[in-house]
Amino acid sequence: MINSPFTRWEGDDIHGRRPVLTSVWVNLDILFPRPADAPRHVIVTGLDLTGVVPGRLHGRFPRVEGDWYGIVNYEIGYADGRRDKLHLVDQFVPFAALRERR
Repeated sequence: MINSPFTRWEGDDIHGRRPVLTSVWVNLDILFPRPADAPRHVIVTGLDLTGVVPGRLHGRFPRVEGDWYGIVNYEIGYADGRRDKLHLVDQFVPFAALRERR
């Protein structure tokens, strides 16, 4: 797990410390934009990189220009609807693609 200077922690030294996980929505359309004029070649067993998926934010980093990025764990599904998902851990995601889940 990546620890940032802005990671919030819970617990104590006796019982153990763990990062505070914030439930977020990851907007895959923002994270993986596809040019409108790009040719489309459907692969039915490919990853579905559209829509919004749940994630768990556990770290934050600022960029020199002032933008913020989160360290997020989330899953991406396959286009064919199978139950298996691609589990992504410690992904660097711009805050523009994240929304807090309530």
